[in-house]
Amino acid sequence: MTPDIQRPDDTQRPDDIQRPYETRSPGTLAEEPPRNAVPHQAPTPLGRLVATVERLRREVREAHAAADGRALVELAKGILIGQLSCTPAAAARQLDELSRETGLSPLELAADIVNQASRDHVSEVAAAFARRTGTPEPAERSTTVSVRLRTAESGVLAAADDTQAVAESLLTNALGPLGADAVAVWSAAPDGSLALAGHAGFPPGEAARWRHVPPGVSTVARLALRERRLVTLARIQHDGPPSIGHLQRPDGGRMAVPAGTGGRIHGVLEICWPQPLAPQPPQIERQVEALAELCARTMDAAPTADPGALDAVLPDVAELIDLSEGLHDPAVVLTPVLDHDGRLTDFRIRHASSRFVDPAGRPRGDVNGARLLEAYPMAGGESGLFDIVERVHATGEPFRAERMSLTALVDQIPLTSVADISVSRHGAAVLLIWRVEDETARLADLLQHAQRLGRIGGFEENLVTGDITWNAQLYALHGLPTTAPPVRLRELPGYAHPDDSAALARFLRAVLRYRRPASVNLRLRRSDGITRHIRVVAEPVLDADQRLHAVRGAYQDISAQHWTEVALAATRDQLAHTEAESAERNRLALQLQHAIMPPTPPAIEAPGVRVAVRYRPAETESLVGGDWYDTVVLPSGLVMLSVGDVAGHGIEAATGMVVLRNALRGLAVTGAGPAQLLSWLNTVTHHLAKHVTATAVCGIFDPSTRVMRWARAGHLPPVLVRDGEAEAFPLIEGLLLGALPEVTYAEREVRLEPDDTLLMYTDGLVERRDSSVQDSLGHLMNAAAACAGDLDRQLDRLLAESRSDTDDDTCVIGIQVG
Repeated sequence: MTPDIQRPDDTQRPDDIQRPYETRSPGTLAEEPPRNAVPHQAPTPLGRLVATVERLRREVREAHAAADGRALVELAKGILIGQLSCTPAAAARQLDELSRETGLSPLELAADIVNQASRDHVSEVAAAFARRTGTPEPAERSTTVSVRLRTAESGVLAAADDTQAVAESLLTNALGPLGADAVAVWSAAPDGSLALAGHAGFPPGEAARWRHVPPGVSTVARLALRERRLVTLARIQHDGPPSIGHLQRPDGGRMAVPAGTGGRIHGVLEICWPQPLAPQPPQIERQVEALAELCARTMDAAPTADPGALDAVLPDVAELIDLSEGLHDPAVVLTPVLDHDGRLTDFRIRHASSRFVDPAGRPRGDVNGARLLEAYPMAGGESGLFDIVERVHATGEPFRAERMSLTALVDQIPLTSVADISVSRHGAAVLLIWRVEDETARLADLLQHAQRLGRIGGFEENLVTGDITWNAQLYALHGLPTTAPPVRLRELPGYAHPDDSAALARFLRAVLRYRRPASVNLRLRRSDGITRHIRVVAEPVLDADQRLHAVRGAYQDISAQHWTEVALAATRDQLAHTEAESAERNRLALQLQHAIMPPTPPAIEAPGVRVAVRYRPAETESLVGGDWYDTVVLPSGLVMLSVGDVAGHGIEAATGMVVLRNALRGLAVTGAGPAQLLSWLNTVTHHLAKHVTATAVCGIFDPSTRVMRWARAGHLPPVLVRDGEAEAFPLIEGLLLGALPEVTYAEREVRLEPDDTLLMYTDGLVERRDSSVQDSLGHLMNAAAACAGDLDRQLDRLLAESRSDTDDDTCVIGIQVG
């Protein structure tokens, strides 16, 4: 039972006008204190005045709640009068007796009586709380819901002309017990804007800020209107768009539901909670939808039509029919068809305009009065036409689309046509206009776009009458306004560059005198000072007597093509010049290299030793490298042997090789050892040869003692062949030349035996892209060990069996001890 409410003067209120929000519903989110509790005031004149104002406000609200309760009781009495055919007094006594017998309050009993009699959405929502899965729902739970919803309905109907009072009644009677602390009722305009029709729980300043929401602004209400369903946001600040009161409730939850009847959406009911909103059960959502339906009834002033009959033409529909007859495109006027529960099921074709053409060939009379899905069942399929009409009818926002596919069934065969569609709502009706795409107009449109994209202008000149026809693109090519007189074909030389006069004269003779098609490229000088490169194509038009009647043709702007060809020609010339320069540089580098290092120089003979050299240049002239070799007998009788490789290819590598080779030969005259020679050569490389790095190995051989002193700068070690076995010298430290300004190199001695062969080489002999240096060096030692015979044959065989695939220069020095 609902507890009684104490008045401020501690008097008891009657049982049948209790405040319904004193009992929580199953969907209550959180217990809240009395909505208008007044804090303790000091006994001052101002405090007493505040207390008096709050008391009067509370009494007014209680009076409104009592009036809502009395309206619900009176409604139940009216139902009893109709069912029992009794007087109002007898109905009141019957209600009191039923209340005592059932143990329910008159307000709860009245709600049950109304639910049983109406069987509407509100009663369905109340019954849903009683049909809970799992444990049975207590009886008073559904009764409380019924009381709350029916009391809210009474308040809404009583204040149907005052949306502000409707909002306050909803918050007080139904939404407050659910934990909500504010409510907003939005009305939707056909242009997509929203207006705040009523509110409760928001400060006046906040409501004034949100009194109008223009079209296209994303809000919570707009989201519900666009999706046409109930929308729940746990936290408005984080989960969704802003809305009224979002600054005062940054973590509060929101629920918005479209308010509509008969398939039309008149507005949105938006409910605010002060705290985050947990997921709600379906019963709560249905209760909110029922409240939104109550709001829609107050916003919809149109009379409800019989859903099953074809009504007489309403005044607004008659005006719409007159409007459709004044259109040049086919149009139909549609009105909604509702079921017995007031839900939209279809649209009826109230009128088809005189320009209406049915794809199936039916006359207008067979279509007028039919339902849309019955006359055109394909409208509910992939085309989505029915969904579009339904959305426009619901929201009022017009819809327009170009080149939309429409499908109709003709003898059970789907035929598709392309049309421009326009759908708009006018009152309770919908106007559907379409323009089927004409094939001729479509081809003309395609031709116009092709001419625009190709910068082509067409013309036709009647030589008999003197009439000239230009399209808009041709005026643009000439730089003339569309109101200017066209340029005649014979006047064209006055607009062309003088250098093109000869070619233009031949063109005009071919067309006008010899009557054959011709074309010419010319430079068109426009009045704005711009010169365009134009190609003119023309053909003669002959009459029945084979006389020249007219000339038609086209102008095409080829300026971009012309300048592209000029740029390509310049690029080709530059490329040819660059290739010639590169070939000349490679030729000079190759000549320089061959002049210093011939491929097969004569062998060097010294006491107790024989030295032979092989040089193999790169097969590709553009890859002329910096490999070098040098063998020279010093004044002291010692023999200096060296090989090296400058990084890179081309003339820079060849000139760098010359510098280093000559520098090393000059330094060797000092009698210094190989380590010192490489140290000095590194200084030369770093300071005197710009941007050059190189590897080298240098040896000084004493024929009298057969001792070889050697040092390396990042180069591969020499290979010694003795008694049919080959072995590489152990690696010693030595940084490549030119990397650092000062480098100290290590030096080693090796005593050679008679018949020993020592090989010094560059990496072009062994390097492969698919093998490591160690594998390639191993192959070289195997090949060297297998070589027998004199020194020249050994070197030739090593070059022939080389597996190198880098196409690099190769130098090999062979030293054979006698």
